[in-house]
Amino acid sequence: MIDPAAAAAAEAGAEPDNRAAVRRRFVAPARDEVDRGCFTHPLFADMAEYHDLLAADAWPTVLALDDRLALAGKRLVAQDESLLADGQHYEQRIAQGKIATRADNWHDLFNALVWARYPAIKQALNARQCERIQANGPNVRDRAQAALTQFDETGVIVRVEDPAMLHAWDRHDWQALFVEGAAAWQDGRIAVSGVIGHALMEQALLPGRLLVGKCMVVQGSDDVQAVQQVAEAIARGDLLNDPLELRPLPLMGIPGWHAGQGAAFFAQTDYFRRLRDGRTYPSIQSAR
Repeated sequence: MIDPAAAAAAEAGAEPDNRAAVRRRFVAPARDEVDRGCFTHPLFADMAEYHDLLAADAWPTVLALDDRLALAGKRLVAQDESLLADGQHYEQRIAQGKIATRADNWHDLFNALVWARYPAIKQALNARQCERIQANGPNVRDRAQAALTQFDETGVIVRVEDPAMLHAWDRHDWQALFVEGAAAWQDGRIAVSGVIGHALMEQALLPGRLLVGKCMVVQGSDDVQAVQQVAEAIARGDLLNDPLELRPLPLMGIPGWHAGQGAAFFAQTDYFRRLRDGRTYPSIQSAR
C-alpha cells in the first residue's frame, strides 16, 4: 500500500502530485487490531522508553498519560466540549500550557510521546504557529504555517556526513542513495536522527505502509546536536518558512526499514519518484 504523504503534505502546493492521496483521510486501526510487532520497526526507535504505553491492551487515560510524561510547563488535557468552548485555537491553548488530547486516539498518543521525546522541537513549532496566528488571524494559513504543520505531522530529521549521499538525494537518485549507499546508512555517514511526525507513526500501524517523511537535513556526526540545531533554527525562524524547504524521503528505502528491498521494490516509480522539473532543495544546516 502506497501513501506518499500524511495529513498535511499537500498544503500550499508543497508536492502537488500527492494531493489526491492526501485527501483520503487516514483511519487508524483499533487498538486490538494492531500487531504489536510494528512497534519494533526503526520508525519507533525513539519511543522505546514508552513501549509499554504502545503495546498495552488498554489505552492510558489522558490523566494517567499526563502523569507519566510529566511534560515541563505543559499538561495533557482531555479534548471535550468544555475545553473547546473557550473558542481558542489549538496552538494558542498549547502556548498557555494545555495540549488538547483525545482519549483512546493513536494520533494524539503519538503526539504526546513526541512532546515527551522532543520538547524543544515541539515548543519551537508551537511558538512559530502562534506567531503566524497572531499575524494572520485564526482562519488564514500562510506557507510558513503549512511548512510547520507538515513537519509536525510527517517530519524527520536526517543527519548527513557524506556529501555524496546528499547529492544523490537532491537528484532523487534512489538507487545511489539506498542501494549503492547502503553501507553509509549502516556505518552512520547518513542517519535518521529523529522522527518528529506523529502522523507517520499512526500510519505505520498498518503493516507494509510505504511512508514518505518530510525532512530537515543537518550536516554533522551527532544525532543529539542535529536535533538541537533544528530546534534552534525553527525557533529563530531560519527554517520552515515554506513547504518547499522540506525534502521528501521514501523511508522504506532505508536499508532494514522494509522487507523485500529488491530491484522490483525500488522500481516502484509511484513511490520512488523522479525529481520534478525545476524542483531544487535548500542548503542544509551544519551541526558540527
